[in-house]
Amino acid sequence: MAFSELLDRVGGLGRFQVLQMVVLVVPITWLTTQSMVENFSAAVPSHRCWAPLLDNSTAQASASGALNPQALLAVSIPPGLNQEPHPCLRFRQPQWQLLDPNATATNWSEAATEPCVDGWVYDRSVFTSTIVMEWDLVCDSQALKPMAQSIYLAGILVGAAVCGQASDRFGRRLVLTWSYLQMAASGTAAAFAPTFPVYCLFRFLVAFAVAGVMMNTITLRRSCNLGCAGEARAGPWADPPGLFAVMEWTSVQARALAMTLNSLGFSLGQVLMAAVAYGVRDWALLQLTISAPFFLCFVYSWWLAESARWLLITGRLEWGLRELQRVAAMNRKRAVGDTLTIEVLLSAMQEELSVGQAPATLSTLLCTPGLGLRTCVSTLCWFAFGFTFYGLALDLQALGSNIFLLQALIGVVDIPAKICTLLLLSRLGRRPTQVASLVLAGLCILANMLVPHEMVALRSALAVLGIGGVGAAFTCITVYTGELFPTVIRMTAVGLGQMAARGGAILGPLVRLLGVHGASLPLLVYGAVPVLIGLAALLLPETQSLPLPDTIHDVQSQAVKKATRDTQGHLVLKCTRF
Repeated sequence: MAFSELLDRVGGLGRFQVLQMVVLVVPITWLTTQSMVENFSAAVPSHRCWAPLLDNSTAQASASGALNPQALLAVSIPPGLNQEPHPCLRFRQPQWQLLDPNATATNWSEAATEPCVDGWVYDRSVFTSTIVMEWDLVCDSQALKPMAQSIYLAGILVGAAVCGQASDRFGRRLVLTWSYLQMAASGTAAAFAPTFPVYCLFRFLVAFAVAGVMMNTITLRRSCNLGCAGEARAGPWADPPGLFAVMEWTSVQARALAMTLNSLGFSLGQVLMAAVAYGVRDWALLQLTISAPFFLCFVYSWWLAESARWLLITGRLEWGLRELQRVAAMNRKRAVGDTLTIEVLLSAMQEELSVGQAPATLSTLLCTPGLGLRTCVSTLCWFAFGFTFYGLALDLQALGSNIFLLQALIGVVDIPAKICTLLLLSRLGRRPTQVASLVLAGLCILANMLVPHEMVALRSALAVLGIGGVGAAFTCITVYTGELFPTVIRMTAVGLGQMAARGGAILGPLVRLLGVHGASLPLLVYGAVPVLIGLAALLLPETQSLPLPDTIHDVQSQAVKKATRDTQGHLVLKCTRF
């Protein structure tokens, strides 16, 4: 009797599975806010230098004549882009000559200006406080904001590596529980951070915990899908959340529902972020609002059942037996649970333990004929997603004026994008869908370079479509990667791809620093990368309707059969013409 049959006996879709799904998907939805929060908590408001005539009541009272604020602004702050007050310079001395109606821009020079030595004055009409206002992350310090975002994303990368190893050693539920607590505590501490470096440290710890929650939420609900025998790999090459991950405690018939709920949790989290940020305009209070609920998750996580597969494979048979009997009782199959014994469990797991995964290394992926090209191109597809999505989605201010609406639209568009992608995968095939999603996303982003800034609605629409296309590409590559590689090395390939995605996510926000050399340069890079990698995806083979390969030999055999069919097809075509 296989483990899946044992699960069917205790109930593969019952009250226990419903409750388990809810208590795991709700934190995933709320967790998305941690990754998107700096669109709001780190928003850059309009700002100018502090000037005595404008911001010091004593100096303003002593100014000659009854001058209105606009006149005082004109003599204190030089004009910048679009004749708005310059955000980073002020006049050393009031330029009274500029009040002359015949004065022109040549009436002052750069020598008459100086940096904002006394600080800045910020527009607080949209946000009462952000970390940019708190620590003056503008002008010469503007690079610190994307650096903070990259530090956060680096925390996810490190957390994925550490939590994977810890989960294999200490169990999925324990690491998940600790991650909830760490996220709640670190996020709360970040809201009270006294300095910017301390804030970055706590955000790094939050991201570390985010990786732990994402990986172990799926692991607690994972079975070896796509023909994978044995326990999935963990560690730096661990397989993280993806559309091909399925419920550990759920029957095969209900796994599609479980995968859909998990995927849509991230989309709903985007909308939730917009709603929360719209109601909370202070960065510290916003950070506290999205972090405190994880204390509740920490409390109820002790109810969660440990991964039965992990318990049995690691020899914790009695614990595994108790968990299975508990599931049977909650699913109203207590009589079945009472019939379970240690011997039954050993029999059920005998096949799982005997068909283990062969050790897989990077050299196997890169140097084996038939796998090297697949590895390189699929890894680039993962990179394109992380690089483009996080580069754009973490800088919504550059894409439109209403960042609340943009954030909500990204989540709303992502839902039909994922559903349509799954339909296209079965209709058009894997390769055309992968190529189209990346190329179309890149073209939407590049098109934004040609749209004037005054056409806000069109720029926002193109941005949302571009990000939606990148999300569709992610849905596709998670499915595609699982079919490109054989069972014995599949998890290593997926782990490598996810590492590439996280590396791209770290680099994505830093590309915005190119904006000092040209306003359109970041968009050019963000658009060109998915287009070029999308075209490279044409080199991948089509896997639709093909049996999943279990060994490297199976992959090579599929390639030989395809080449033979193509040759025969050409011969038939020539004979027909003849």
